[in-house]
Amino acid sequence: MLFNSIDFAIFMPIVFLLYWFVFNKNLRIQNLFLIAVSYFFYACWDWRFLSLILISSVVDFLVGKKLSNETKKQNRTYLLLTSLFVNLGVLGFFKYYNFFINSFQEVFMFFGSEFHVSTLKIILPVGISFYTFQTLSYTIDVYKNRISVTKNPVSFFAFVSFFPQLVAGPIERASNLLPQFEKTRIMNYANGVNGLRLILLGLFKKMVIADNCAKVVNELFEYYPEHSGSTLLFGAFFFAFQIYGDFSGYTDIAIGCSKLLGFDLMQNFKMPYLSRNLGEFWRRWHISLSTWFRDYVYIPLGGSRVSKTRIIRNILVVFLLSGLWHGANWTFIIWGLIHALCFLPLILFDKNKKFNNIPDENRILPSFKTCSQILITFLIVVFAWIFFRAETLFHALQYLNGIFDETLFSMPQVSKELTLLLTAYMSIEWFQRKKEHVLDIDFINYRPIRIVIYYLVLFCIVYYSGNTQPFIYFQF
Repeated sequence: MLFNSIDFAIFMPIVFLLYWFVFNKNLRIQNLFLIAVSYFFYACWDWRFLSLILISSVVDFLVGKKLSNETKKQNRTYLLLTSLFVNLGVLGFFKYYNFFINSFQEVFMFFGSEFHVSTLKIILPVGISFYTFQTLSYTIDVYKNRISVTKNPVSFFAFVSFFPQLVAGPIERASNLLPQFEKTRIMNYANGVNGLRLILLGLFKKMVIADNCAKVVNELFEYYPEHSGSTLLFGAFFFAFQIYGDFSGYTDIAIGCSKLLGFDLMQNFKMPYLSRNLGEFWRRWHISLSTWFRDYVYIPLGGSRVSKTRIIRNILVVFLLSGLWHGANWTFIIWGLIHALCFLPLILFDKNKKFNNIPDENRILPSFKTCSQILITFLIVVFAWIFFRAETLFHALQYLNGIFDETLFSMPQVSKELTLLLTAYMSIEWFQRKKEHVLDIDFINYRPIRIVIYYLVLFCIVYYSGNTQPFIYFQF
């Protein structure tokens, strides 16, 4: 069930009405209702994989309960390893089995040997990478005594399966989301209004920006030999906006729906293409994943408080794992490697946290220096996105070769309307950079003007719809 479908447009209002006006008398029943609708929501893709969510929920709930009663360090470690083995084992089988088998076969063939192991026709369960990391955060935090264990299975099962963010995040921490299932929720008008704004913004990003960029990107990446270098360069730009509109649009809708139900999810995107270096980019892009790797991989490896050699190792491990998390393809690993190599100078020279403020906070227009920093960072990100989008490494290299030929400085053959649309949207992001999101327009005191703006956004959604594309991050 897609957020931008008629099915969801019917589903969500029904859930909202039943949740607040039928099942609101008892917290346990309200949570059981959320579990039921979440399982139904997931089953609309493939009901068979509900068993995987149940396995993760049961295993991690029982492991957490056992950890609360266990004091011996060795036994606690065994319990944590049980959670890691089950969750990562299931994830590894469904997502990486064929990838590693094919890779081993290619290595053996390279050295003149044969290695015969059959691959399997495995269907990747939607959202498995997201809810796996979410449940793991619970057992790891309980093991490290960062949070208290929950003894309420209903609350825990609702936490794992919560439908707005189940299949594409944000990857919530138990410390933030789980306690919200254990206390009475109250309908809040201001939260509800903000939730509707985020849903509207998310639909705009997905249906107007991402889906229209996708139409151009798909054609250019498939038929790249037929296009000039300048056109292919714009194709890479369009993919950068496609994946941003697609993923952040999903997140906006997820957070908006959660607000309608009385929940607060973490912010996952903070206008990332206004970043002035890669350090700032990763504090603004897919925040729930980048902070997950920081807290559960980078810091346990020693973080930045070790020798420079180990810092290099830690950065490479984190970004390569991030690439592998996105998919079982060498293109994703190279994407992660590019980010690692460009990020390393920042971390080694202590420049990664240089930009923690709002860009040119007291200026209307950006300075030349800020423009240059944003442009350079954006170009690095776009270059890496080519590997992310390409089907194979050969495809990525051929696409890059097509960009850097004598036609690079020719006039690109791209949609002027789409280019103007993206330019206008980024201009709005710049002027709204101090806000939580671009539709946070409470500073406009005259309510009819705000309503007109909302209807203009809705008109754009209706006008530009018709090129529906699947959400990119469902494949991860």
